[in-house]
Amino acid sequence: MSALREPRIGRFRRMLYADLREVIAIEKRAYEFSWTEGIFRDCIRVGYHCQVLETPHGFIQAYGVMSAAADEAHILNLCVRPELRGRGLSRHMLDHLLELARAAEVQTVFLEVRPTNTAAVRLYTAANFCEIGLRPDYYPAASGRREDALVMAKEL
Repeated sequence: MSALREPRIGRFRRMLYADLREVIAIEKRAYEFSWTEGIFRDCIRVGYHCQVLETPHGFIQAYGVMSAAADEAHILNLCVRPELRGRGLSRHMLDHLLELARAAEVQTVFLEVRPTNTAAVRLYTAANFCEIGLRPDYYPAASGRREDALVMAKEL
C-alpha cells in the first residue's frame, strides 16, 4: 500500500455523548440492523469501555464498545467507517480493546459475530479467538428470519 493511502491511525479516546451523532451516522451506514442512540448512551452511562479511534483532526474512523466485570470482558460492538474498511483499523481497535481488557485484569474476552460476516470472523480468528459455541436466532435478518451468532472467546 502506498504511503498516501495508508490511514493515519490517530489516537484512541473515550467515546463522549457529543460523539453520538457521528457514531450513529457511521453505525447506520455500516449495519442494516444498527444500534440505537439509546444503546450507546446506556453503554457510556454505565461505564463500559466505549472508545473511538480518531484522526488528529477529530475525524472518527472507528469505535468499539466492551463491557468488563470480574475476570471477563465482552466485546459488544466494533465498527469501522465503511469507506475505511480494509485498512487495518478493525485490528487496531480490537488490539486496543484487548489492551484495555488486560489492564482490567480480564482473563477471557468473549464476543458474538454473524457467521456471514466473513471479514469479522477472519479478524477474530487471526487475533486467536476460538469458536466456543453458537447462539441460535441471535441476530435479526433481512428475510424476517433470524441469524445465528458464533460465540468466540480469547484467553488473555
